[in-house]
Amino acid sequence: MDAPARPWPPPLGVYAEERELFRLLQNMLEELLIHKPDDPIQYMIDHLKQNNDDAPRICVLGPPASGKTTVAMWLCKRLDAIRISRETLLFKEILALTKEAKAYKERKQKIPNALWANLIQERLSNVDCIKQGWILEGFPENQEQAWMLQSSGIIPRHVDTVLIERNSGKRLDPFTEEVYHTTFDWPSDLLVQQRLVEPEDLSEQEISKKLMEYHRNFPGVFQIYQKVLKSINADQPSMDVLSQVLTYVQTRHRSAAPFTPRILFCGPPGSGKSLQAALIAQKYDVVNICCGQLLKEAVADKTKLGELVKPYIDSGYPVPDNLVMKILAARLNALDCMTNGWVLYGFPRDVKQGEELQKSHIIPNRVFFFNLPYDSIMERLSQRRIDPVTGERYHTTFRPAPTPEIQARLRQNPRDKEENIEKRVETYYRNAKELEDFYEDAFYVNADQDPYVIFEFIESCIIKPLPCKKVKRS
Repeated sequence: MDAPARPWPPPLGVYAEERELFRLLQNMLEELLIHKPDDPIQYMIDHLKQNNDDAPRICVLGPPASGKTTVAMWLCKRLDAIRISRETLLFKEILALTKEAKAYKERKQKIPNALWANLIQERLSNVDCIKQGWILEGFPENQEQAWMLQSSGIIPRHVDTVLIERNSGKRLDPFTEEVYHTTFDWPSDLLVQQRLVEPEDLSEQEISKKLMEYHRNFPGVFQIYQKVLKSINADQPSMDVLSQVLTYVQTRHRSAAPFTPRILFCGPPGSGKSLQAALIAQKYDVVNICCGQLLKEAVADKTKLGELVKPYIDSGYPVPDNLVMKILAARLNALDCMTNGWVLYGFPRDVKQGEELQKSHIIPNRVFFFNLPYDSIMERLSQRRIDPVTGERYHTTFRPAPTPEIQARLRQNPRDKEENIEKRVETYYRNAKELEDFYEDAFYVNADQDPYVIFEFIESCIIKPLPCKKVKRS
């Protein structure tokens, strides 16, 4: 998470991140280095007109009868992409090189790798593949083919490989090209059952030969695509396989584009927000901001706004949102927050406050909701104690006082009495659902586990781009 040397004004930074301008610039630079056009400016203009940076570019690989076709066809329907396979290239496309490739097939000769690569390049350069994206099924089969694709500028963003062979029950619907299996995936429609046929290439000898080629060649292919490769065990229900594939292809790989973290933690009292904020701030040097503490600091510093806030804090009444927003906006727009980023907790507590943040151009790019059972909240908070002499905090179960003398002088904060905890928890959950709907891209954290396990999950969500949610529109 590298912050820029100079901060942008808040509206500009939010605008650039919302429209992913940094990622767009990175993609355009990669395309320039790959294709090396004679007129770079015109090439970039054409690239922007195509508006296809989110179009899927996926290879689905695996041994014979592992489910490649099923996965590829399902992804095409889900993502509205174009499926490309050896069969579609030879028998369904009218391309300049199709006739030459079919001639090899008719002579029962192996089609050269270079011809396959050129044929694929020709098909992928068509406007439908550029606009909608593509799913390349069963190719490349070896390292040489992979290198040829790369040298032609064909670089998939995701490579999925399915890892089980299931031959004997495979059946094909000649009308729809859907692939079924007599054991694992039998159609319920009687008409479909009646028209299913066995694929032509299911002889034991042919399958054994293809399996040997697969296991001999694919270690080299995996080495080339190791940074974008996901291996999936297909020996499980088909919908589980497809769900894992979709989750992976919607995951964006980490970008080198600049990213200034603006992290928001929401959750009931006692769910560990302050601890996780401290851990994130310590590791990534972002500014740790607790809204309640910020208000107390404004009072202690005797600022003009602090003087207005003081009566509310002294009396225990909620500070009006307009005063909180003024203090919070001033802090989050300070140089250190805009340069290094920030992690905020304690605000917003409801949708209205979230909308006020948005109106002030304070828009988090990662939001986390902490979930903790009521009994765990009570156990954590009701047993907290503080030493009035040293200010040290203890817990009667998890961190008891080291000596009887300290134990005797411990005091409980009135906020940690059970009746007050119950009110605070009830207030949080009364507003939580609407706030979760407001931050629809939020992550959800199981806060009832080891703090460092929680931290690892939060960290993984911060350093990776948000998943792409592009799906086919009906």
